[in-house]
Amino acid sequence: MTAFFTSETAISDNALPPSNSRERVNQLLRDLQDEICSGLEQTDGIGKFREDSWVRDEGGGGRSRVLRDGNIIEQGGVNFSEVWGKDLPPSILVQRPEAAGHSFYATGTSMVLHPRNPYIPTVHLNYRYFEAGPVWWFGGGIDLTPYYPFAEDVVHFHSTLKQACDAHHPQYYPAFKLWCDEYFYLKHRNETRGVGGLFFDYQDNQGKLYPISYPGSHSDTPAAHYSQSVGDVQGRTWEDIFAFVKDCGKAFLPAYVPILERRQAMEYGDRQRNFQLYRRGRYVEFNLVYDRGTIFGLQTNGRTESILMSLPPLVRWEYGYEPEPNTPEADLYTTFLKPQDWVNWNLTSSQGVG
Repeated sequence: MTAFFTSETAISDNALPPSNSRERVNQLLRDLQDEICSGLEQTDGIGKFREDSWVRDEGGGGRSRVLRDGNIIEQGGVNFSEVWGKDLPPSILVQRPEAAGHSFYATGTSMVLHPRNPYIPTVHLNYRYFEAGPVWWFGGGIDLTPYYPFAEDVVHFHSTLKQACDAHHPQYYPAFKLWCDEYFYLKHRNETRGVGGLFFDYQDNQGKLYPISYPGSHSDTPAAHYSQSVGDVQGRTWEDIFAFVKDCGKAFLPAYVPILERRQAMEYGDRQRNFQLYRRGRYVEFNLVYDRGTIFGLQTNGRTESILMSLPPLVRWEYGYEPEPNTPEADLYTTFLKPQDWVNWNLTSSQGVG
């Protein structure tokens, strides 16, 4: 009996995060915030991020950084936050009941950029970590929301992300790309939010690429079918996922900045600006209705200004809008707001709609 108990204890210990896990993830995500802000300020040329530090009374705090009225970026925010406490959010207890009775720690860096030029896509990034006793996981992703997209930009974005994923596991990109298409989907509009990217959640040593047992997951979707077909990632450790998240974060600037630089000088008029503001409405709808980060932040009494930082500075809605046939606006709906195999896209036949 003693030998059996010791064996089980060793297995359990191997599944636990390292003793300094919180400090290491904290530093990783702070560094990511610094790296992104520095790179964007350099690219914009004029705009500077204003930092607003805050403290959460129940435990935790963060650094909210916002850039407004830049040369290229109309408004953008890059937030770092960490929260801890004894009372787990209801959404977590539903997913992992074994976390009950443990204090929790959650940290993340999130970013949303709303460029002024309609030919430059909005981009969103979020990487996060959660820990409560024996329960831990990483989550996050990055996605692109164009208004007047160019296929070459979308291919570059996805190819850069795939390269970062392939360095860690060949099934990461296809699995998390499908999950991104599924997650950033507006059910009430029957359309994707944009052209996708990566999305993953609940990534731990159990090795499930798409855990269908969690609320918000579905057993009969392309992401679920793909994950089931390739099976679990065997022998995956906390260190493995930490390194993967680190490389995903570092892939942001090379994935997005070249697009920003290619499109920043393109001329546009009222038609393009009005369509951009209309499509921004979809961004608002998704973040207020579906986004897990928004829901978690509000449930844990996070800082409201920081949680809603992702919303654009200007937006418009129009009743019953329909794009004119055979226009760039129509092509966005018919081609780019449907899941596509972007890394294998034929650029010779489609160079974009701008």
